[in-house]
Amino acid sequence: MADNGNANYEIATLAGGCFWCVESDMEKLPGVIKVISGYAGGSEPNPTYEEVSSGSTGYRESVQVTFDPARISYAEVLDHYWRHFDPTDSGGSFGDRGFQYTSAIFYHNAQQREIAEASKKALDESGRFDNPVVTPLIEYTTFYPAEAYHQDYYKHNPVRYKTYRYFSGRDRFVEDHWGDQADDVIEAVRDNALVTGAGKAFVKPDDATLKKNLTPLQYKVTQEEGTEPPFDNTYWDNHAEGIYVDIVSGEPLFSSTDKYESGTGWPSFTKPLVPENIVEKEDRSLFSVRTEVRSKAGDNHLGHVFDDGPQPTGLRYCMNSAALRFVPKDKMQAEGYGEFLYLFD
Repeated sequence: MADNGNANYEIATLAGGCFWCVESDMEKLPGVIKVISGYAGGSEPNPTYEEVSSGSTGYRESVQVTFDPARISYAEVLDHYWRHFDPTDSGGSFGDRGFQYTSAIFYHNAQQREIAEASKKALDESGRFDNPVVTPLIEYTTFYPAEAYHQDYYKHNPVRYKTYRYFSGRDRFVEDHWGDQADDVIEAVRDNALVTGAGKAFVKPDDATLKKNLTPLQYKVTQEEGTEPPFDNTYWDNHAEGIYVDIVSGEPLFSSTDKYESGTGWPSFTKPLVPENIVEKEDRSLFSVRTEVRSKAGDNHLGHVFDDGPQPTGLRYCMNSAALRFVPKDKMQAEGYGEFLYLFD
């Protein structure tokens, strides 16, 4: 069940109708490393989309979800999965009819089977649906990735995808049966996530190690509450898409989606990406009262926050580039920050 060379990752194989939609929904989960659309459960090797679409191969449109169990549990993955399709439909999925579109959980081991059984039973007994939950639990045997044009379809063909999803009836079903609770698992996992963004506890290095690993300016800013020159720093005019993390701890702090041109010469943001990773303290240096901003896990000085920013927050988080590291959008998944890719959909 290892993937991406990391033996700590696990895989969930799930079918819930159109794999474009299931892939999109599962990729939003914090702790999910990647999701692949494909075909599961059949016996013929290397099935094509046309063959599976005929309904005669024994394969279902499915996804394989690679996730980090240190950040999200298999039970939480299933909890989110249940909320985004109709598990009472034995004949297909919304507008897509036929065996190839029916739902299933393909368990990879006895522990997954036990968790899936308990999860299905809890949903069935919850009274959420008028009809019984019919999604079968099937021992995992085979999975083949779908053709390249099916992968991340919702990103590459957003108009067609959104039109299909809406008119299929999937969104209406989710809204009718789950409403505001549809994405509760995302919020719960994000609230409980470890602050590093990589799923691991952070222990701050000793002073000698910090001096060795940081440049003199980075050390002065983060450890001695220094300030770098305006208009002469790395990120003040960076317009690329991505997130900004603590230079020492790696905890996610700010997003390019909240960055704006403040005219000050320092990177400025209207709000933090993960408020729990920010600590604000009163700063009475320089003969004035300001609000210092520090990282929670790293306990590093980042900058200050002021109330002269744009709406809707009215705040200006004025940061030092030397305290930050920029992770571009195309590297976020590989570096363990894939949970924030939804910002750029």
